[in-house]
Amino acid sequence: MDILEGMLQRDKSEFTRICNRLISNCFLNKRSENTKGDYYFVIRHRDRFTQYLSLLGFRLEISEQYGVIQLTNPLNYNRYNLKLSESILLLILRILYDEKKRELSVSDEVIINVGDIHEKFLSLKIRDKMIDRTSLRNAVSTFRRFGLLEVLDRDLSAEDARLLIFDSILMAVRVEDIKAAYDRLENYRKGGGSGEETDESETD
Repeated sequence: MDILEGMLQRDKSEFTRICNRLISNCFLNKRSENTKGDYYFVIRHRDRFTQYLSLLGFRLEISEQYGVIQLTNPLNYNRYNLKLSESILLLILRILYDEKKRELSVSDEVIINVGDIHEKFLSLKIRDKMIDRTSLRNAVSTFRRFGLLEVLDRDLSAEDARLLIFDSILMAVRVEDIKAAYDRLENYRKGGGSGEETDESETD
């Protein structure tokens, strides 16, 4: 049976586009103006998306509580390898998200600035200096692509440059992953890794 049977042609085109977007970017956020429409489209047609993507070996995970849709691959294909420095920054973003969220109401957006990242980076005593601008900019670009954050101020060299962290960070770095990430940080502090080491991310 045709999975798209009964859909209008424009909806079929949207279905194809969003499937490709999920495979490339992994997350859709209800809070993001860029993906909100796609999020609701998937919600309306979740059975079709689930069935189609499962044929390709993917699993569609929908959290209406967080307003996040994530695509994962149980077979561990199509995974993205992060540099260790990017893995560290991903952990820092999750920690900052948790800290800021405790200060806010459920509906509030979580906004941090570059200074928050540098401060947390130093407090974890991973290095005796702040992360360099190029590494930070490249990591932010990667996380923006995957729908984990949005850049609100373009000049990331400024300490007060703001970043919006989406709720998808909760699915990218789940609670049980934080301890493992701390273990990797401890190994890094002991000289068990370098900036060129890679870690498998929790995205597809």
